[in-house]
Amino acid sequence: MKAPPDPNYRYRFPAEIISHAISLCHVFSLSLRDVELLLAERGIVISYETMRRWCKKFGASFADRPRRVVPSPATNGISMRCSSGFRAFSIICGGP
Repeated sequence: MKAPPDPNYRYRFPAEIISHAISLCHVFSLSLRDVELLLAERGIVISYETMRRWCKKFGASFADRPRRVVPSPATNGISMRCSSGFRAFSIICGGP
């Protein structure tokens, strides 16, 4: 049986760099030129036009991935509500 084709075949950069650049655009709502500057600080030189092509080609598959909800370690996934502000402050700080 033939293996499925690699979607990142014939690209200059590895898949990790492409997915990181796309995630910067979509998750943090950065412009293409901002992502270009962020990657340039790390030594990766690409143009914003390349970013635009990557987002056009791979952005839909990135957006279709389900988002993972991680509970905060402080509450262990338990939601606590208090009626008074002082009581909420004492629970957070560990006071009486």
